[in-house]
This record gives sequence, structure tokens and C-alpha cells, in this order.
Amino acid sequence: MPFTLHPAYDHDPRLAELVERLRTYLDGELADYERERGLTRESRLTRADLEPVWRRSRELGFYGIHLPEEYGGQNLSFSQLAALKEEIGASGRVLSHSVLGDMGGPLRAGDILKHATQHQLDTYLLPLIRGERACCFSLTETDAGSDVRSMRTVAVRDGDDGYRLTGHKVFSSAGPFADFAIVVARMAGTGEREGEKPEFSAFLVDLDSPGCRVEDGATPMSGEHIESDIVLDDCHVPAANLLGEEGKGMRIALGRVTTNRLLHCPTVLGATRRALALTLDRTRNRKVAGGQPLLKLQAIQHKIADMATGLYAARSMTYDALAALDEGREVHNEAFMCKLFVAESSFRILDEAVQIFGKEGLTQGNEIEFLFRKIRMFRVLTGTSEIQRNGIAKFLAFAEPARTA
Repeated sequence: MPFTLHPAYDHDPRLAELVERLRTYLDGELADYERERGLTRESRLTRADLEPVWRRSRELGFYGIHLPEEYGGQNLSFSQLAALKEEIGASGRVLSHSVLGDMGGPLRAGDILKHATQHQLDTYLLPLIRGERACCFSLTETDAGSDVRSMRTVAVRDGDDGYRLTGHKVFSSAGPFADFAIVVARMAGTGEREGEKPEFSAFLVDLDSPGCRVEDGATPMSGEHIESDIVLDDCHVPAANLLGEEGKGMRIALGRVTTNRLLHCPTVLGATRRALALTLDRTRNRKVAGGQPLLKLQAIQHKIADMATGLYAARSMTYDALAALDEGREVHNEAFMCKLFVAESSFRILDEAVQIFGKEGLTQGNEIEFLFRKIRMFRVLTGTSEIQRNGIAKFLAFAEPARTA
């Protein structure tokens, strides 16, 4: 794919039309909406801020667009969805995460439709898809991040009526404005003896249930107020809210981990693309001694060249892996590689952007400063770079057959 900061999709007229419509909405109507409400990246967003965006995005066909047609989507390929997510990242909009349904919507719910009963579809997931309800995903705990199997949240059977959950979940994105959470808990009595594997189940938990509290979560370094802690204290969950089979919750939670790992990358690539565009604009217009543009300096030209090359490499490998996924091929190791390379390359690009912007790049309120903080987080979130390296090394050591001359 050729390098450009404004990708065209002439090979896919359907995608080209969707991208153009999405750009028009992001740069026009949504930008106006944010200005009218005075929203910034540090604003404490409310349902009143988000619901109009969910409804309007649904009207325009973007909210849940990746879903099958039976759920009101357009059954996009992974590559097509990735192109739209890249535009979301490149837009610079505060509420862009609510257009496709990342923030509490269809993308946040993940691939759980196939595990849901009709009751769960009617009560929780179909209203979610329509933008009437919102959810958060509650898996992480203070001492159970990369090692999620160390979680302490416990589910105790409550006769035939259901379960009682006790535990403390952190970093539940969209928690501040969600109606329900997808909670993964360890089944009581499992994994307690040496050598015994714990069993986990997944539950749909109404956040206004007795024994459930939504508390302010830690504010991430991006400054966005989108996280909550979910505190469960003997919270009763009806048996009808068990998602899938008992003891199969971790499989549901991590079932699409490879796909989700890959699909996080295009949003970051979009944000990196925006950073490069802003940096180019800065170097073309910023004058140095003698009145010449900053971009005339060879040292700056070399930085820009390296930034563009890193972006091209990261984007190319990501879309290559997505194309293989669309063909039905296994891309487990490639997903590790893409997450690692995109995270590390994007961070290096943003670090150079800050350097080129100078003092302005260190100033809160400058978009480059925000993007630097946001991109830095990606080296940790959704699996640290070290976890990705572990996965790659394990694959090479045990999955790749040895070949000798």
C-alpha cells in the first residue's frame, strides 16, 4: 500500500464511500457538536453528552457498522473496520470513540452475541446495539492485570436463583456512563488447592444492583475521565445473567484476544498519522533564523523522514495481518508483532514530534502533548510490550518447526 497521510481506497469503492462519509461527519457535525458543548479531552463526559452521538452515529450507519446485517450492521471485513478505526484515531475528535461504539457500545461488548441467550439479547445486547444502553467490560483487578488468572473476584452459587459476586474491578472503561458490566469472576472453591486450575464465569451485572457500586477510577495519564472501579459486595446476579456456560467465562473474555489486539492498532496508527500531519504543518510554517521554514533544516528533514518511515512500516504490517485474518488464516503471532511494533514505533514518532514542537510540545492544551501521553499508554494497555515479546518468543520456540540443512 502506498504511503499517504490521507488514505484513499480506490480498490474498494464501498469502503472509500464509508471513509469519506465518516470524515465528513467527524470534521463537520461532530466537531460542531463538541464546540457547542465546550467539550475537551479532560471533560467529565456524561450520558447527556454521549447519547446524542450514539443515536446520530446509528442513524448514519456507523454505530455497530461491523456487525452482521441481522443486527443492523454492514458485516464489514476486519480490514474495512480497521480503516474506519484509523480515521477515528486521525480525527482528533473528543467523542470519536463513541461513533463506532468503542466507548460502551457494540465494539466494547466484544464477540459475545453468539454466547447470549434470547433474554440477554433482548434485555442487554440489542438495546446496546441501538444506542439505548451502554456497558463496560470488567476483567482487570489491582493485582490481576497481565495475569488475569490471579483475579480475586469470586462468584458463589446462590441456590437455583443465581450467584453472589464479591470483588473489586479496576480500569473499567466506559464505567462512568454504563448501565451494566460484563464481569468475569472466579468460581468459589476452584483453584484453591495446589495444582488445581481455577474456573471462571462471565456475568451481565446491572450496575444499579444492590451490592454493586460504581466508583471513580484512577485518572489515566491521558487525562480522560472514562474509567471506573466496579465494587461488588455480595451482589446477587440472577442465573439468567450467566453469559455462556459456567466455568467458560475466561474463554469468552479472551476469545477474540487476537482480533482485538490487532484492531486496537489502527486507532493508534490514526493518532500517529495525525501527529505526523501536525508536525509537518508545524515545520512548514515555523520560521527559524533567516526566515526559512523549520523544514528546510536537514536535521528536521531526517526526523520527519524517520517518522514517516516508521508509520509506513507499522501500518503496512498491521493491514497485512488483517488481510490474512480476513482470509481465515491464523495470525496469533502476527498480532503480537503488530501490537509490539505499532506501540513502540508510534511512541518513538510522538517523542520526535514533541522534540520538534519544542516548548509548545511540552505544554498542556497542545494536541501533540496530549497525543504523546495517549500513545505512551498503548505500550502498556491491552498487553504490555513485554507480554507481546513473551508471546512472540514462545511461538518461535515451540510453534515454529526447526529446520536444518
